[in-house]
Amino acid sequence: MKIRSGCTVRIECELRVKGGDLVESSKDSGPIEYQHGSGQMIKGLETILESMDVGEEKSGVIPAVDAFGTAESQPKMTIPKAHFPAEAKLEEGAKFEAKGPHGRPIALEVVAIETEQVIARAIHPLADKDIAYTVKVLAVRPPKPPVPKIEEIDAEPEEEA
Repeated sequence: MKIRSGCTVRIECELRVKGGDLVESSKDSGPIEYQHGSGQMIKGLETILESMDVGEEKSGVIPAVDAFGTAESQPKMTIPKAHFPAEAKLEEGAKFEAKGPHGRPIALEVVAIETEQVIARAIHPLADKDIAYTVKVLAVRPPKPPVPKIEEIDAEPEEEA
């Protein structure tokens, strides 16, 4: 069965920064299972996997724009100026490191400065990096049929005897 939207797919996969560090390897974490088309995989890898069949293998490079995005494509956030250190030099293009919601470090780049707040872009550590991949399809299950919706029933309540 070929991979298509909605299928549950199990793969072995290795992702590396092109010419460099290991990003993820199913040899370490075990096979990866996901629902194709649900956005659980990076866009470029999902595109590559589309129409592959069980047992197929591929390797190559995913351009940064289709992997973790470019710096310009990263999400923006509004941060009160008071959250920056008093000595921080706030100007467009300035870069800072902060802690994300789960305590992990994130890179911020100042996009604009307003009276009481700073507009910054949260830069993924792998933004602007091409990703080398090797992937093998282990299993493909068809999409689950949609769950039928129960329609409201217009019934009169039964009279008690």
